[in-house]
Amino acid sequence: MAAADRDDHEVRYHRAFRTPVPGLVHEISELATLEALLRAGADLHGSRLQGLDLTAYEEALLAREDLSGLVVLGGVLTPALELHLRRQGAIIFPAAPQAPVRAYRGSLYTPDELYDGLREHGYDATTDARAYRWLQDAAVRHDAYVTVLRAIHDDAMADALVDVVSERRVVGVMGGHALARGTEHFAAAAHLGFALAEAGYAVATGGGPGAMEAANLGAWCRTEDQLAPALQTLAAVPHFAEGIGPWAQVALDVVHAAHGTEPAPGPLRSLGIPTWHYGHEPPNVFGDQIAKFFSNALREDLLLHHSSSGLVVLPGAAGTVQEIFQMATRQYYEVDGRVPPVVLVGHRHWTEHLPVYPLLTALGRDRPMAGRVHLVDTVEEAAALLG
Repeated sequence: MAAADRDDHEVRYHRAFRTPVPGLVHEISELATLEALLRAGADLHGSRLQGLDLTAYEEALLAREDLSGLVVLGGVLTPALELHLRRQGAIIFPAAPQAPVRAYRGSLYTPDELYDGLREHGYDATTDARAYRWLQDAAVRHDAYVTVLRAIHDDAMADALVDVVSERRVVGVMGGHALARGTEHFAAAAHLGFALAEAGYAVATGGGPGAMEAANLGAWCRTEDQLAPALQTLAAVPHFAEGIGPWAQVALDVVHAAHGTEPAPGPLRSLGIPTWHYGHEPPNVFGDQIAKFFSNALREDLLLHHSSSGLVVLPGAAGTVQEIFQMATRQYYEVDGRVPPVVLVGHRHWTEHLPVYPLLTALGRDRPMAGRVHLVDTVEEAAALLG
């Protein structure tokens, strides 16, 4: 396990409080964790209580005096408990009911959370659409409090993402958002996602439409016979430009037909990491879980950092090229002490249309990354390289 991964794992392990660790900041995002600590008489000094309803634990907390430096991030607490916490030296961040998202949440999103109310009220009423409008709202764009809330939200997403991918082999799949459902290339990307998931990888994408959706779809399928009917159903609405609502709803229908609103069975296979920065690109619903960020720079860095087992790059344009060179920088400097493989799919695209491959090979000359950059023509070749 690389050093950065060991650090991530250590934080995740102790955040779950299997054992109290002296001197470690406790990030408590579940009531069961708080209850266990209270029952064990653990020191709460300097801990963070994240988005919790503390009503049922008021009596126990009122009896505590080890609360200096405790930080309460949102949640629910009575005036009496708030007064006691402040007198003991705790710092309390108020809840933010005006925000379209729970800034202090301790878990990733599900597709149903982001698209809540889609069928009844349309896309504009969903959490996803309201969060994008909140990001774009000129009246609050430079509001310091709103900026803090967004940063706290993204930090919580980053923490929850560590919990989800820790000890998993993750392969990132990149590609253009314009790839339409019902096309041969969309189906090929879906088969790539399925093959990688079957090989034991968690497939992470930028979480948007096009090639990203196709790869997430393939990985989301638990059996190969789920894939063909899903592709056929999705082809009825080829692109989100025809309306985000219909585009998302037909995909949600596929998910609900397979598993209802329950999580897909088994370990994580499909992960989306999108951003509200690209509000015109809606999130696809085929991530088993979705880590959505306000900061595009942060989410891109995390997507590449967690793609520790490699990166497959399907044809794309500016955004995809940017991600290739971000990963190339990580390879060049051996960030985190590793050089994950990068597989470019499409000789002509990456040597003639956008001649990225020659530059990567020149960049990697006489460095370990030289043997870790590959160019293939088919998704089958890409899957075989990583399988």
